Amino acid sequence: MSFLSKDVYRYRLAGLTRLMDENDLEGFVVFGADFFQFFSNFHVDVVPWERPIALVIPRHGDPIAVMNTLSTGHVGFARERGSLWIDHIRFYCEFPLDERDSRDPGSFFDKLREVIGSAGLTQGRLGTDLDSRWKDKLGTAYPDLSINAFVDGLRSLRWVKHDEEIAIMAEISGLSDWIQDRYLEEIRPGRLVQELDYTIARMAFEKAATDFPGENFELRFYTLSGPSSASPHGDGGQAGARIETGHGVVNIVIPRLNGVTIENERTYFCGAPSDIQRRAYDAALEANAAAIGQMVAGNRVRDIDEAARAIFSKTGFFENVLHRTGHGIGQIGHEFPADMPFNDRPLQENEVYSAEPGIYLQGVGGFRVDDTVVVGKNVPDVLTKAPKSVEDVTIS
Repeated sequence: MSFLSKDVYRYRLAGLTRLMDENDLEGFVVFGADFFQFFSNFHVDVVPWERPIALVIPRHGDPIAVMNTLSTGHVGFARERGSLWIDHIRFYCEFPLDERDSRDPGSFFDKLREVIGSAGLTQGRLGTDLDSRWKDKLGTAYPDLSINAFVDGLRSLRWVKHDEEIAIMAEISGLSDWIQDRYLEEIRPGRLVQELDYTIARMAFEKAATDFPGENFELRFYTLSGPSSASPHGDGGQAGARIETGHGVVNIVIPRLNGVTIENERTYFCGAPSDIQRRAYDAALEANAAAIGQMVAGNRVRDIDEAARAIFSKTGFFENVLHRTGHGIGQIGHEFPADMPFNDRPLQENEVYSAEPGIYLQGVGGFRVDDTVVVGKNVPDVLTKAPKSVEDVTIS
């Protein structure tokens, strides 16, 4: 199975420990779903604003989670398959208990306050992932406790991936390439765009059932055809949209396996591309290659974006750029850093980025090629390998 092992937990915890040491922190408490999963390997099954959760990670001692009883079964399954990294969980109920109920009563905050106390974290400095009312309430309950958000520090722990994460990325990149092959087979004039997507999705879930039985596979996908693809996220009225001869067809395939994500996007042509389509696609493809070429340790993060934009400037499409060239990718689709085009930090080996420069021509369509790329010591490692030459993506 491809579930992340406790080696990944120890790798992440070592980074968190360094952060605590550097800032004289006695521990951390995380409230957001992303960082809860990052340090527990638990696929959060609630919306935290509605059913709050917390993971208390002492500088010295075992982490303790506070979770809603709704997650009891989910936790049990995770324990059975050995994918859960934390041993200690306090459950709270979101309803009054019957007097005959053997469960321990108390609200989320009651349990959180008890956990903070039992972990010996009632004074000193505690870090957190976000400002929240729970942070403020803890400060009231324990006046000698200082709680401060360390968002940038936590985000930096997600830049460089563990080898196990990259191995899963490579595995699901192969599946995403298989999905792109199915698109090549299934695109045809007259086909409903949404029907096409869900046909491909059915195939993908059947393939995943064979390749990853019993694992946590998710899939995000959509396709835009023709002029509507000139808006990167569509025109807001996709019901009934059909592929027509002469359309460029832009898709997005984002699979996630056991908490690890990649992206794979291609632009196809339903029939021979026109001159403007060909020139725009050639520019997007050249920009994709230029961006990938910068993903080497020691180059600046911003070099990725600048290389792609230089191609669009050279080819005359600089006014058709609507977004940055890519983003970090890992546990979720859009990872850190958030300021890629303005970031002077040197890239580090085993960071992972999308390379998705795109240009958008109103009345014509969008042109985007997206690969998932691991930053290499000397050369980048492109995980997504679906064909992308104009000959390969033209459907006659």
